[in-house]
Amino acid sequence: MNFKEFNLNEQLLKGLDAAGYTTCTDVQEQVLKISQDGSDLYVQSQTGTGKTAAYLVAIIQEMLSKETQKKALVMVPTRELAVQVEEEAKVLISASDLKTFSFYGGVGYEKQIAAVKKGVDIIVGTPGRLIDLCEGNNLSLSDVGYIVVDEADRMFDMGFYPELRKILKLVPKSEERQTMLFSATLNSYVKNLAWEYTRDAKEIEIACENITVSEIQQELLHVSSDEKMKLLIGILKNENPSSVIIFCNTKRSCEVVAKRLEMNDLKASFIIGDLPQSKRLAILKDFKAGNITMLVATDVAARGIDVDDLAMVINYDLPNEAENYVHRIGRTARAGKSGKAYTFCSEQDVYNLPAIERYIEMQIPSHVAYPEQMMDDKSAGVYIKTENWHDDYDDNRGGSRYDRSKGHSGKARYSDRNGGKSGGYKKDFGKDGYKKDFKKSGCKKDYKAKEEMQKIEGMSFDQRMKFYKEKYGTEQKSKASTVNGRYSKPSNKSYTNKKKNNVAVAKQNKTQPKKGLKNMSFLDKVKAFFGR
Repeated sequence: MNFKEFNLNEQLLKGLDAAGYTTCTDVQEQVLKISQDGSDLYVQSQTGTGKTAAYLVAIIQEMLSKETQKKALVMVPTRELAVQVEEEAKVLISASDLKTFSFYGGVGYEKQIAAVKKGVDIIVGTPGRLIDLCEGNNLSLSDVGYIVVDEADRMFDMGFYPELRKILKLVPKSEERQTMLFSATLNSYVKNLAWEYTRDAKEIEIACENITVSEIQQELLHVSSDEKMKLLIGILKNENPSSVIIFCNTKRSCEVVAKRLEMNDLKASFIIGDLPQSKRLAILKDFKAGNITMLVATDVAARGIDVDDLAMVINYDLPNEAENYVHRIGRTARAGKSGKAYTFCSEQDVYNLPAIERYIEMQIPSHVAYPEQMMDDKSAGVYIKTENWHDDYDDNRGGSRYDRSKGHSGKARYSDRNGGKSGGYKKDFGKDGYKKDFKKSGCKKDYKAKEEMQKIEGMSFDQRMKFYKEKYGTEQKSKASTVNGRYSKPSNKSYTNKKKNNVAVAKQNKTQPKKGLKNMSFLDKVKAFFGR
């Protein structure tokens, strides 16, 4: 259906022309049809279906049509998405007198407060910064007539549920506003929010297109963790994609992978939640403009990246959540275009595969990575100096209330999850952060590529899982005590003996006078308890 078939305001139609929008996507068509009577909406729609334009066009149409001007509030989970929504809104309202601005943490308050004083009709922001501004009496939400909660499921994943409820208590009651919730999944938290803060919301469900089959060339490559980097280098140098996003599961991994690529003469940048906001926006701008062709990112940091002509996605780490697999590879199939997606499957993350294949209802075409696909890694055995990112948060906060930069000690941590031999910290690092005089791991495997590839392609799912366990199980056990440089639980026998010793020492300590323990230092108490 064409946008011009709707009875839209002339100023909005000019904005649509400026944005290059002519034909509605499914979600845009349904949202426009139902929202024009003022109904609340509860929309299930995947990323990449045009949902941002759907709610922006709907609320802009209402704002331009009503004589009594009410403001609109769009709440999003990340800073990058806030900027993206603001940019799209600016184009759509370019022919009108409406104004929009985005509010998010990681930057100063001055420009945002100044924007409020000048007047903002469409407020786009992350929950943390919005609450900060409201509590500081710098922003009022009392005249909001339209509310959009975008990526509601991600909001809950990131722990924003209390903040959402707090903000919704600062706006007019549900009878005096139009509320729209957009979510990729219909989990219980989103349903509870819809029930509590909407008026008989009408549900719209957009079926997820099977982009994983029809539009994207997928390839699952079985590779040991020690050879992931060699495989990545080989793919990038052999295929030379015009643009590629490389996904890692943690912030540390992103930085390490990007630095290793640089050491192999591949210009790459990384983007994570803890980077300064100005740097993140600059990297995104350069990537969209084509000045950067290789970007390493976490799932959350990549939420604001909207590139229609992305040539390739590489899952360096298999995602922990099945939905994220679709979100990742779907970035190469925007606007009906095709794309290519490689997924590395190692002994460390292979057990994430069952949930992914169940979710997409298919077995991903796979084979063992063969030597011809790999290239030598110049960074092998080199320790990479990284910042002290807090991976327990895993990039999961987007507002200023969760800005952890002030909590950093400023000391660098030497993390080497993606190559080289794990172990203790080393001193005398060079200015570039690389330690080159370190013994190389020398881990090499001789895959009988063609034979193993044929084996795997003919296996059932259970047979494949058995194969993985046999293939990698022995190696994984040998690394159990130092996986990723971290201590692992010892064998049952040694653990049991140690536990018995601890119990014996504890019983002995009970017989000691309380005064003796009281006078001990904390360290002496620990030593006494553990028999050291």
